[in-house]
Amino acid sequence: MSAYVALLRGVNVGGRAKIAMADLRSVLAGLGYGDVRTLLQSGNAVFTAAAKPAAVAAAVESALETELGLTTRCLIRTGDELRAVIAAHPFAEVADNGSRMVAAFLSELPAAAVRAEHDPVALDPERIRLGDRVIYQWCPDGISEAPLMGPYVERKWKVVVTARNWNTVTKLADMAGPG
Repeated sequence: MSAYVALLRGVNVGGRAKIAMADLRSVLAGLGYGDVRTLLQSGNAVFTAAAKPAAVAAAVESALETELGLTTRCLIRTGDELRAVIAAHPFAEVADNGSRMVAAFLSELPAAAVRAEHDPVALDPERIRLGDRVIYQWCPDGISEAPLMGPYVERKWKVVVTARNWNTVTKLADMAGPG
């Protein structure tokens, strides 16, 4: 069994794609996943499962649509992958406020040529860095004042992006347990 973190894209944001966390826990438990827990009201869940990440993501998306009528994307990371994101934090020495540090998780990394042609680092070279299926963005003046990197990447790279602030990322990694 692997510890997984599910990151639902765009739920409970601005009154759209609403889902109660009790319903999310019920859907995940109904899929046979164990030790299901949620964090906050924004579609974050931690659980254990035997299936591979891609199969888990597909099963969660399908069950949410079938059982709750909710169409959304689900990005899955293992606990180890989330801890690797934290370990690779490129702004650890300056990012002193977790609510202003963002990890934008990607469904996949496009080809190198696409990344080079539409490099999101160019939006804010001092404060954006690309990691392994994640883009780090330090927003010292607040997230609302930072360049809109997520929509740019979705449009140019044709990938799914869902972002979490650093406080949430570290809490989810803690919930996923030690590696």
